[in-house]
Amino acid sequence: MATVSQWVEGARPRTLPAAIAPVLVGTGAAYALDEADAAFAVLAMLVSLALQVGVNYANDYSDGIRGTDQKRVGPVRLVGQGLARADNVKLAAMLSFFSAGLLGLALVTLSDSFVMLFIGAASIAAAWYYTGGKRPYGYSGLGEVFVFVFFGLVATLGTTYVQAHSISPASLTGAIGVGAIASAILVANNLRDIPTDESHGKRTLAVRLGDVRTRGLYVALLTVALACVVVVGMIHLTALVALLSFVLAFPLAFRVLRGAKGANLVPVLSGTGRFELVYATLLAFGLGAAHHLG
Repeated sequence: MATVSQWVEGARPRTLPAAIAPVLVGTGAAYALDEADAAFAVLAMLVSLALQVGVNYANDYSDGIRGTDQKRVGPVRLVGQGLARADNVKLAAMLSFFSAGLLGLALVTLSDSFVMLFIGAASIAAAWYYTGGKRPYGYSGLGEVFVFVFFGLVATLGTTYVQAHSISPASLTGAIGVGAIASAILVANNLRDIPTDESHGKRTLAVRLGDVRTRGLYVALLTVALACVVVVGMIHLTALVALLSFVLAFPLAFRVLRGAKGANLVPVLSGTGRFELVYATLLAFGLGAAHHLG
């Protein structure tokens, strides 16, 4: 039976920056519009975190019952390592999704943003079918698309919308930057897992592209995030403070380009998560400062 600490690690807390970052940027964009609401921002954060934990448990369950996780390096695999019953991990995923749904319902009701109800339902369905169901799209090279759309565009723009009832060019550009980094986290993860995924028929984008092009994709995504800061900086000059976060990104890109493999890519995963969090924090700060400076 898995211990509490193993259940916590199974939730993969190192991936949580991907849930926190879009809410920070979305709230910063709402603040720049003079429409920020702290209560709605907190609710949006809880929805995003619950969805991320649900995705992680769902992936553990689905990959575990398919045998994909048996020889992987990295975090604890509750099902793949036989630490917890598959049904219990599935239940943990469902409870997380249920929590995300309840919190989301409260958010759209209080903010009078009922259009987000359909988007929230789509987010939960997409989270499950990433590796769940008979034809998981994560096994067909579409995982990065899911991450970019739901942990980039939807989470960031949705956060802005529930607070401001509108979106702005800055929020859209920031959403693209956040989505690019979140996708880079998955690219690094799938780069590490190419050998095991390939042997189990999991045709991730990394498997389809191959080792060399996947490394290029990782760097390209970080470059997109850099370009987004420059574009937002053209709208709000203070947003350029987010360029400081790339002090963390450059060593990660060099490690990937120099051919790190297997366990040597684990620091890239955690490092990209830290980079995303710092990137989002500085970008949100820059957007907020723009509001104060008029």
